[in-house]
Amino acid sequence: MNSKKRKVVLTGGGTVGHVMLNKLLIPDFINQDTEPVYIGSKDGIEKEIINSTCIRYREISSGKLRRYLSLENLKDMFKVLKGVLDARKILKKEKPEFVFSKGGFVSVPVVLASKSLNIPVYIHESDLTPGLANKIAAKFATKIFVTFKKTMDLLPEGKTEYLGPVTRDDLVVGSEKTGYELTGFTPDKPVLLIMGGSLGSQSINQFVRENIDTLTQEMQLIHLCGHGNIDESLQGRKGYVQYEFVKDELAHLMKISDFVVGRSGSNAIFEFLLNEKPMILIPLPLSQSRGDQIENASFFEEKGYAAVIHEENLTIQEFQNKIDSLQNNRSEIVKRMKQFNGGFKSEDLVNQLLNMGVTK
Repeated sequence: MNSKKRKVVLTGGGTVGHVMLNKLLIPDFINQDTEPVYIGSKDGIEKEIINSTCIRYREISSGKLRRYLSLENLKDMFKVLKGVLDARKILKKEKPEFVFSKGGFVSVPVVLASKSLNIPVYIHESDLTPGLANKIAAKFATKIFVTFKKTMDLLPEGKTEYLGPVTRDDLVVGSEKTGYELTGFTPDKPVLLIMGGSLGSQSINQFVRENIDTLTQEMQLIHLCGHGNIDESLQGRKGYVQYEFVKDELAHLMKISDFVVGRSGSNAIFEFLLNEKPMILIPLPLSQSRGDQIENASFFEEKGYAAVIHEENLTIQEFQNKIDSLQNNRSEIVKRMKQFNGGFKSEDLVNQLLNMGVTK
């Protein structure tokens, strides 16, 4: 009997969204007696996130993929080619059953190397429209998983499967009692949870702090402002608490929140939806992104889950108008959210991937 442990390679990086699903899958692979190995860039955010886990991290050269003409493209083309060679060397040594890619520029060399070695590639696209990396990877993928049903129309038919968002049990087991103890808040006033992502959002942070007097008249604010962004002058202020970043506490903070304000990365907005929290979305502008957050936000607004404020229109008057609208229509919004029945558990995806490896 062959007792050799199974092995898979995970990849993806450049943003937190390109890493977090992989991080969620890691313990489920390990529980299935399968060793996950991560391939990422030498200095990307994925390195920091994955190094906080117990698995091995292997580095490759990677270049940024651009949709516009630039002299840097030529230089980065050589970085990508070197990345393919780096990835081939790692894959030949590790001999994984398959590669699971979450996208981002670092994933392209890994996907190309996997294809050249006839290793199956499964990719996952979180956003409404595929990023450039996943558009390239889709040509070489064995199977493509998507979060939005609409995304299936934009990817190769026959190998694209709708999964929906990952459902996290740890975010729906929050305690109101613990949430109020953590914040010092009371049930007497609505609670607004403000999230700008793991690094925070300078524009959202600035808006909140410039208008804190007005905002705290009617609401209690939980402000997740990002690493290094605490404003010491506001510590202890009544009706306002700030955190750089939270982990286990998030479920409790979410539990007592009536509304949520944040960017519109796919992972975050589906967490708001699954927790039935009406939301104001302030997507990253085109000057800072490819427009994926604008598309995600627009889709959620069309579905009746969210109100959207584009960053250039972020004023206290516009914000109050949107909050008033959410408050007036809260019951209808929550009813629509309850009707959403998509989603998957990370362990179910792991089982599916491992079974595909067996039946290939």
